Amino acid sequence: MQENTALKEKMTSAPRSPGVYIMLDASGKVIYVGKANDLKSRIGSYFTGKDTRPMAPFLMARVNDIEFITTVTEKEALILENNLIKKHRPRYNVILRDDKTYYHLSLDPAERYPRLQLERKRFNNTALYFGPYPSGLAAKETLRFVQQVFPLRTCRNRDFQIRPRPCLEYQIGRCLAPCRGLIDEADYRKLTESAVSFLQGRRRELISDLKNQMEEAAQDLNYEEAARLRDRIGALELALEKQNVDWGGAQDQDVLGIHADHDSNQLCILFVRGGKLLGSKSFTPLKTKADKGEIISSALQQYYDGSNLPEEIILPCHLPDENVIAEWLADKKQKKVLITIPRRGAKKALLDMACANARELLTSGQKREKQKTASLQVLQDNLSLSQLPRRIECYDISNISGKNAVGSMVVFQDSEPDKSSYRRFRIKAIDEPDDYGMMREVLTRRFTGSDPLPDLVVVDGGKGQLNVALSVLSELNIKLDVISLAKEERAYLAAKNKLWGKAVKSEDRVYLPRRKDAVFLSSRPAALSLLQRVRDEAHRFAVSYHHKLKQKNDFHSILDTIPDIGKERKKMLLKHFGSAHQAQNASLEDLQKVPGIGKELAEKIYSHLRNEKRAC
Repeated sequence: MQENTALKEKMTSAPRSPGVYIMLDASGKVIYVGKANDLKSRIGSYFTGKDTRPMAPFLMARVNDIEFITTVTEKEALILENNLIKKHRPRYNVILRDDKTYYHLSLDPAERYPRLQLERKRFNNTALYFGPYPSGLAAKETLRFVQQVFPLRTCRNRDFQIRPRPCLEYQIGRCLAPCRGLIDEADYRKLTESAVSFLQGRRRELISDLKNQMEEAAQDLNYEEAARLRDRIGALELALEKQNVDWGGAQDQDVLGIHADHDSNQLCILFVRGGKLLGSKSFTPLKTKADKGEIISSALQQYYDGSNLPEEIILPCHLPDENVIAEWLADKKQKKVLITIPRRGAKKALLDMACANARELLTSGQKREKQKTASLQVLQDNLSLSQLPRRIECYDISNISGKNAVGSMVVFQDSEPDKSSYRRFRIKAIDEPDDYGMMREVLTRRFTGSDPLPDLVVVDGGKGQLNVALSVLSELNIKLDVISLAKEERAYLAAKNKLWGKAVKSEDRVYLPRRKDAVFLSSRPAALSLLQRVRDEAHRFAVSYHHKLKQKNDFHSILDTIPDIGKERKKMLLKHFGSAHQAQNASLEDLQKVPGIGKELAEKIYSHLRNEKRAC
């Protein structure tokens, strides 16, 4: 490490108090955020060699400046560190990333009549989340079972508000039609609470409570309700019998396992609720030289921020800041959270299972990565690319006769979609059918921006689209690998199929710069499949944006023709009905339910929309 006088001055000026230190590189970018109970001692350890972590030399070779923020307590430093890591996402910090393969069930108790939904991410702060479930199938089966036993509504809020009569779910006994007031709000709330108890694992308590309700219903001579409760109890008891993984005890536990292979670290969390192993969750493997204790500490801070906490967390090793983490967790739960490092017994068996799952996940993930790299290598070799196409960008155009024209850009990083990098373009300069001109506008706007350059540009289309892309990049003096992908038929196959009276099948062909004939990758299915996925995703993204604009414009065009309503009332109509079709088919009574729409105005709107519908 080179001597840096300024850094040593920062070390000598650092206070002997708790706080956070921020390391920056030569460009001023934050590359590491850490906390300490004694800032002066902690920062000094980097210079004296007392920090023996494998990552320390790599970090100090790149650090150019150090800033620090003091706090009153070490717990405050921990909270500040966590916030700064989320904000800056430093390169050398452990960043926990969800692998996005797990589903949750969510229920928002703030709704008047709550419903269960299948979710990948946690968007609603007021909602309860259950899971995660190891697969979409497992989540859907759980949702189906809960809806059978606890017939909560399934319809969207918009449909719920305007539904004129009970739907099919009510007819088959899977909904109690709260939309039409066929169940009391208090009774529906009780049903919701039972469903929540089931999903939280409190199944024995739930069965006992339902038995008491059944007896009360029988005593009140409400035999129909008693029969429904009896059937519900039977279904729950059967589900309880099928769940054969029982670890005893009544505590809610999370078990965190870890497996390391060189610089790759895989985390896996097992969820035990009421002694039952309910599921697991993993994360994208972490590429870091940090030690096991630091990885687990960072994982706990990031995962449990805003998440439901168990009563006990079982870990494979002690943490460097274990007391501070325990205090922070207790503050979040408003109750002590036990941190356990078992050496024997049932808890150790659970920990071994979590670590074994982590090992299997890492091994299978490494195999998938090798397969992805092999597919990219095939693309590079067969298409004569200058480098391995780890970042692929694909562009597509969608319009109808030049109207509502849009362009899309999708990004695949290491063969997987990077949706945070997607972009969509509303065509501004062209209002007539001109795919080449639209593609030119999209590519020009994209490559005059500041986004990182891809390894490979793919355009949906033939030679014409390819030439447009090459022309734009040449004008901007940018050198990139560019190809186009088009679905066409091989001439000799077309002649053969025609001779034998068979249907002509088309296949995807790749056009390359300065090459007359297209390249067929049908003999390289993995590589071809990747290009097709990229192209299809760009097409989907473009079409969805085009449809969104078209629906919006169509709806606004209808509203604009209605007399005697201003901007605010148009917004109310749009918010209430959501689509032109729903507005045109709305009854007079439905129109009167819109806030700000009285009886007289509703009649005018109803008459106008009916006349517009007849004219169409």
